[in-house]
This record gives sequence, C-alpha cells and structure tokens, in this order.
Amino acid sequence: MNSPHRNSARYAWMIVGFLWMVACLNYLDRLMITSMRDAVKSDIVMTEAQFGLLTSVFLWVYGALSPLGGFIADRFSRKWVIIGSLGVWSAVTWLTGHVQSFEGLFAARALMGVSEAFYIPAGLAMIADYHQGRTRSLATGIHMSGVYAGAALGGLGGYVAEHYSWRQGFTWFGVAGIFYAIVLLFMLRDRHASVAPSANSSGDDSDRVSVSSALKALFGQPSFLALLSYFCLFALANWGINGWLPTYLREHFKLGLGAAGLSATGYIQLASFVGVLIGGFWSDRWVRRNPRGRLYVPVIGFCLGGPFLFLMASTNAFAIAIIGMLVYGLGRGFSDTSTMPILCQIVDRRYRATGYGFLNLFSTFVGGAMIYAGGALRDANVDLSKVFQFSAIGLVVAALSLLLIRPNRDREEGRGEATEKNLPQKNVG
Repeated sequence: MNSPHRNSARYAWMIVGFLWMVACLNYLDRLMITSMRDAVKSDIVMTEAQFGLLTSVFLWVYGALSPLGGFIADRFSRKWVIIGSLGVWSAVTWLTGHVQSFEGLFAARALMGVSEAFYIPAGLAMIADYHQGRTRSLATGIHMSGVYAGAALGGLGGYVAEHYSWRQGFTWFGVAGIFYAIVLLFMLRDRHASVAPSANSSGDDSDRVSVSSALKALFGQPSFLALLSYFCLFALANWGINGWLPTYLREHFKLGLGAAGLSATGYIQLASFVGVLIGGFWSDRWVRRNPRGRLYVPVIGFCLGGPFLFLMASTNAFAIAIIGMLVYGLGRGFSDTSTMPILCQIVDRRYRATGYGFLNLFSTFVGGAMIYAGGALRDANVDLSKVFQFSAIGLVVAALSLLLIRPNRDREEGRGEATEKNLPQKNVG
C-alpha cells in the first residue's frame, strides 16, 4: 500500500508532466510564425520591420501583463489562471489562421500576449509549490524542456507552410489546445500557501498578498534587482535568436524555408533539453553544499555559450555554426532550469509568481525591442550577424551579473516556507 508521502511525490511529478504540454503549446505558437515568414508575407503584405513587430507586440503585451498574471496566481488560484490562459490561447491561435490583413494579424498576436502572460508565472510557481529544494531545479528544467519541444515543433512551421498552408497550422493547434484545457480542468490541483494564512501567521490579513507588499518585497531587495538585470540581458540574445535566426540561416547559408526553420530551432532546443537535465541535476546537488550553487550553473553556461554564439554569427561554415548553436543551447538550458529556483532563494514564497511576472515584464520589453531593431536594421541593409554578435557579448555580461545575488539558505532549505503538513490541499472546482 502506497504511503501518502509517496502519492504526494508522484503527483508532484505528474504536475510537471501536465504543465509540460502547456509550455510546449505556448512556445510552438510563438515561434511557428517566424519559421512561416515567407508564406505569411506572400499572403499578407508587410515590410520586414512590420513582420518583426508581430513578435514584438506579442512580447510587449505579454510582458506588460505578466506581473498581473503572477499576482493573480499568487493571490488566488494557480489552477484557474493556467486553464484560463490555455483556453484563451487556443481561441486566439485558431483566430490567427483566419485573419486577412496585417492589422488583423497584429491584433491576434497582441491577444496572444494577453493569454500567455498568465501562464508561465503561474505554471513555474505551481511547480515550485510541489517541489522543495532537493528537486526544484530538475522539476523546473523538465518543465522548461516543454518550451524547447514547442520551439522545435514551431520550426516545423516552415514545412507545414510549404506542404499545407500557414493558416492550417494555426487552426489545428488551436483546436488541440481546447481539448487539453478540458483535461487540465479535471487533473490540476492548487497547492500553495498564499491563498491562506501560513502556519506561523497570527491569522489576520498580514500574510495575504497585496500589491504594495509585493512591490516592497521585490524591488526593495538588491538580489532581485540583480536577477532582473540578468534576465533582461539574457532576453536580448534569446529573443533576437527566436525572431531572426531562421531568416539569418536561410540567407547566410542558403537553406530552404523548412530547413532554415528546423535548423534554427532544432539544434538549440536539443542542446537546451540536455542542458536543463544536466543543469537541473547539477544545481540540485551543488546547492546542498553551497547555497550559491544554483547561481554558478548558469554563470558557467553563459560564459561558454556567449563566445560560441559569437562564433556562430562569425563563420561561413555551417558545421561550425551548428557547434555554436549547440553550446549556446546548452548554456540556455543551464539558465532556464535555474531562474525560478534562484528566485525562490531570494523572495518570500508568497511572491514567487508575481516576481517571475516582473522578470517577464522587463525582459520581454527588452527582447521585443531587440526583434524590432533586427527588422529595422535589415531594412537598413545591416547584416543580422551583427545582432547576434552584440547579443553574445550581452550573455557574458548577464552571467557575471548573477554573482551579485546573495541567496537565502533558509528559503532554499524550506525553513520559513510552507511544509507538506501546513500547505493547504486546495482543489478549486
């Protein structure tokens, strides 16, 4: 007969699996449109800068609303935030396949930013609720591998556009998302202490999440500001690659539309998948000996990944470019498996989703500006390799900024956080 602890541990990993698929769908849609660039532009007339603006507006809306999405997930129910986000995502994805003008496509991408702003802060916070320090990085990393799977599948958008139509791809995945939202309605359970006073509280409203308390707890802490700086610098590279790498590979190495889209996502996502598994396991073990262990993993990753990204943008040999993408992808995996666990080391458990929402707010505005700048530079006949070289330098600076963070060992080890006994077993709906 299984003990309650074993059942609880099993469900904690089931949560990772359920949310893995949501992360996959989210990123599939984000990157599918970039790999369908030529097909979309042949159907709907727009300039290069306008095409870049489609991703930029998504990022700006997504970033602007991420703190609100995180705050609602901290204050109320993570489950319903996640399901609502997926439902809206599905409807907007379906709608994207039916628009007839640039203005319609622009509006659809902005609405997509609304839907996705509510998922990542709530999803990562839910995983952190179920996984304490010993498994937190690995669980986060496995969830983030869903992001890579979605990004890799997004690269197949070029093949979908070539053999079917870009509109059909969006229609198919919109319908699939509706069915999966129904599955999550029955499978997800909330488990976080912010919906009720903690075991050590006096029972008044002082433990409840409020806007003023969240802002003070986050922006009054130098370590959070250092993490915010890191995330913004990382976004310069990450979103520049997401938005323009398929175009760069196609033009620089004379690849076909499908091959360029798949190459731009496949190599990086594969290496990132390996990176989150290695980095997650490494981080969970290193932090047991040194509370700064979680910081050192992404520092090492990007001190290697930055120079190799620069190499990718500087070579005329596609084989060397592949090596550059692989090493950069490995470093990105080290980063993605560590960000939420690092956040858990430096902020109160009540503000995890809100904190991640603010990271998204600033980083996506920076990333969106980078994508738009790439389009504007192309219109000015500036080679995209310069964009990637600049991004590579930013990655190394980002890595070094992490060393300014001072983690809290008590939060890492669970002292001062809700334990398995006092966490409410809340099944909303």
